Amino acid sequence: MSIEELARKNVRDLTPYQSARRLGGKGDVWLNANEYPTPVAYALTQQTLNRYPECQPKMVIDRYAQYAGLKPEQVLVSRGADEGIELLIRAFCEPGQDAILFCPPTYGMYSVSAETFGVECRTVQALEDWQLNLPAIAEQLAGVKVVYVCSPNNPTGQIINPQDMRTLLEMTRGKALVVADEAYIEFCSQATLTGWLADYPHLVVLRTLSKAFALAGLRCGFTLASEEVIALLLKVIAPYPLSTPVADIAAQALSPQGIVAMRERVAQILDERAYLVSNLRDIACVEQVFDSETNYILVRFTASSTVFKSLWDQGIILRDQNKQPSLSGCLRITIGTRAESQRVIDALRAENV
Repeated sequence: MSIEELARKNVRDLTPYQSARRLGGKGDVWLNANEYPTPVAYALTQQTLNRYPECQPKMVIDRYAQYAGLKPEQVLVSRGADEGIELLIRAFCEPGQDAILFCPPTYGMYSVSAETFGVECRTVQALEDWQLNLPAIAEQLAGVKVVYVCSPNNPTGQIINPQDMRTLLEMTRGKALVVADEAYIEFCSQATLTGWLADYPHLVVLRTLSKAFALAGLRCGFTLASEEVIALLLKVIAPYPLSTPVADIAAQALSPQGIVAMRERVAQILDERAYLVSNLRDIACVEQVFDSETNYILVRFTASSTVFKSLWDQGIILRDQNKQPSLSGCLRITIGTRAESQRVIDALRAENV
């Protein structure tokens, strides 16, 4: 029997998530991963690398709880929000029996995580405006244990209507968890659902330090939920999910000064987004620039494949969304520095398509 045959069938059949780094490219303008465009300097304060770290570092948990307006017992820290996505499936879904549900076009890791564990994926395509199709969701809920809703949604950039989220939470009460993936919430902080956790014990909120906190390379995310949900996730999380240097830098990023700096970065990105959007709207090959509440924009182009390759060849790496439902002709552009925005604008103006 070959090594391939020894593997589980669902893993043999699995198409891995195509992260920005896996897709490669030889660029100098990286606008395909929704990262903050410039590094933020940190110095390590902890030197106890001979010891295992705490499973849930107290200072990180306490500071994030204070930042989110919750109790420490409602916060779990993990290797990015991606690990949170996975932990929820491991803790709540029986392989071969239960299902998760999500609404494409959206983030690709929900399906990869479920398929890895042999858990069924159900999809209900979003409406034309990329809001939830609630009647269709209601028809698909039998056997679903976890519903993932990305808000603001990646890659479309819009907030999910709060009233629709309330309706979804009411229809799933006592049946399934609703997971609001708020990876980009710092760019529209008024839209967070953390204030709803007291009313909806089956609501879970995912967060990350990868975007507005400019720490994508740290791999640090948070799951916010009722104490009961957090206690169950603590049963399945790895013994030492965060290394000592990660916990050290995360605690610094969540200090009062760190949060002030994050908010200044958000304001800067929103200014850059407005500049890029206003310039893109006058360019011939641009069909539509969609409204965004995030650090990226979704743009529909004439001959998008030609545009994507032309910019790729010039070292400007965007994210192609053509294969997602309802996103034909669409490319996603992360908001970078002013110089990077200008490179994109100039390159697109030179396109003859």
